[in-house]
Amino acid sequence: MSDVKIKYSEEDLKEFRQIIEKKMKRAQEDLDLLKSAYKNDADNGTDDTSPSFKSFDEGSDVMNKEANVQLAIRQEKFIRDLKNAMQRIENGTYGVCRVTGKLIQKERLKLVPHATLSIEAKRSQ
Repeated sequence: MSDVKIKYSEEDLKEFRQIIEKKMKRAQEDLDLLKSAYKNDADNGTDDTSPSFKSFDEGSDVMNKEANVQLAIRQEKFIRDLKNAMQRIENGTYGVCRVTGKLIQKERLKLVPHATLSIEAKRSQ
């Protein structure tokens, strides 16, 4: 019989669950901020009705909105990945590399809790 673990203990999973929940909460707060920034929810002023021509400002505003939209899309993907990680905890497959079938290092999962590849599998990509 080998000493190779094939899944994490309940105690480890509890720790990972807490890390993921904390990251999800923070990610959702960041996403809400990004969305309000590109939707201009907080600004009901009359700046955009001014008769002066502000093409540089408008171009900059558009670029900022586009950047915020891109960041929001990435943030939504991150949240989805974290939710998938929670699902893997629930179904007992969390922390198992989808390529090698071995456990992903605990240190890696603490830093990247939504990881589905071990370092060796990631390097061989």
